[in-house]
Amino acid sequence: MPEQTSRPTRRRFLQSSTLLTSGLLFSQNLPAAGGKQPNILWISAEDISPDLGCYGDSYATSPNIDKLATQGARFARCFSVAGVCAPSRSAIITGMYQTTIGTMHMRSRAVPPPNVHCFPEYLRAAGYYCTNNSKTDYQFESPFTAWDESSGEAHWRNRKKAQPFFAVFRLTVSHESSIRMPDSRQERGGDRVPPEMRHDPAKAQLPPYYPDTPIVRKDWATYHDTITAMDMQAADLLRQLEDDGLADDTIVFFWGDHGRGLPRAKRWIYDSGIQVPLIVRWPGVLEPGSVEEDLVSFVDFGPTVLSLAGVRVPEHMQGRPFLGDQKAPPREYIYAARDRMDEAYELIRAVRDKRYKYLRNYMPEVTYAQHINYMDEMPTMQEWRRLHAEGKLEGPQKLFFSETKPVEELYDTDADPHEVNNLADSPDHQEVLLRLRTEHERWRKETNDLGLIPEPELMERMRPGSKYETTATPQIMHDRLSVKITCATEGASIGYTTESGEDAHWRLYSGELKLKPGTALRAKAIRIGFNESAEANAVVG
Repeated sequence: MPEQTSRPTRRRFLQSSTLLTSGLLFSQNLPAAGGKQPNILWISAEDISPDLGCYGDSYATSPNIDKLATQGARFARCFSVAGVCAPSRSAIITGMYQTTIGTMHMRSRAVPPPNVHCFPEYLRAAGYYCTNNSKTDYQFESPFTAWDESSGEAHWRNRKKAQPFFAVFRLTVSHESSIRMPDSRQERGGDRVPPEMRHDPAKAQLPPYYPDTPIVRKDWATYHDTITAMDMQAADLLRQLEDDGLADDTIVFFWGDHGRGLPRAKRWIYDSGIQVPLIVRWPGVLEPGSVEEDLVSFVDFGPTVLSLAGVRVPEHMQGRPFLGDQKAPPREYIYAARDRMDEAYELIRAVRDKRYKYLRNYMPEVTYAQHINYMDEMPTMQEWRRLHAEGKLEGPQKLFFSETKPVEELYDTDADPHEVNNLADSPDHQEVLLRLRTEHERWRKETNDLGLIPEPELMERMRPGSKYETTATPQIMHDRLSVKITCATEGASIGYTTESGEDAHWRLYSGELKLKPGTALRAKAIRIGFNESAEANAVVG
């Protein structure tokens, strides 16, 4: 049975959109009066798979995240939409697939359709204080209207008294760059792993596709050391929540932004690249120590936060809330995509149910082992290439260096979690293959996958002549009773402030304002992918 999506709604969104002022756009999604607005905290760790003690990894040292799992629900099947950060983050922040809004090529600067907004804007319109500490990396410049604060100093403690908050902290100590540091025990991000908590390379349990050498074992051990360092950082944030007396009033999410930062994991859409940990602690609602088996996709994160906050999920969002009053039926499938990775072009799509994974290789003539300069700096990758050149790889270790790829891949992830035994030609699995192939085609058409459009042509459609358009200057209309602000640029968000100076706090305009006569008002606007507008100024009354 296909995923439940609205074809007419999707078609309207992709072909045209209705011109709305910012205030009308956001006022349609405000929470009902009197609804409880919980605090929400996101702790995001970079480049980690579910390689934690609470997920059954006996090699891991992650006591604080393991403890969090005993206090909330551990999601066993959470998946990124890509095996790399920026395309995945674009899906998280918009609730839209990167392949629909044109943000799938790594390190591009896209112009999404006009109805696409960063979901924290809907929270801000509903009264939330929204902070991001501090990475954005959305494949487009973060609009100034997305966050109340987005910096290394951003914190829920800067909000007004009793104001509900949505706070994001991104822990970068586990990023792949930490694995290949010259001194693997070097201090990073203010955290040092104590000697007794460091991982012994000799005890590492390597995936079967890696060569078993001291260099590869060292990288695997160092990767787990970075997780331990990250675990300490997460513990500090949880302590701050306790110290502020907010633990019982805050829904905490812990998650990884895609799979582990090692070859054939990060950048790939095998489970090693897209399956991530997700733990949610919701005091009084989610049973402590419970395990959720439903499929969850990154595209669901934003709609789920809106659902928890009591804010109506916009119809154009493709994600499905998995918690809160607007919780959707469980997913039957999740989807993922691999497109250009830095300088290397690729085109792979994946669809997965709870057991089987289907991959469609649209460039089968290209080897898995394309050179990517940044990826090739990893000692494991260098070692792997050296052994291949010397003809010393055996069994699954050789698959990555096949000259071509099969058009289709099918894996039984229960029996073959490392995805090395392709069942696409298995007579016993043709029914599964056909079902997932059909679902892939349905999803690709339903979501208007832009991947088959050459990137230069796609970017020319988005930004003709490579020139950034500038958002129109807002118009301020006011009298002694009210202030209204509009912008002629379709899909623009409007910010306003009554403060002077460069450090002014810009609030999101979400409807008619009531200001005292004589108040000096500043306003500016932004559409994602455009330059900010010029500033409009007025004295009210």
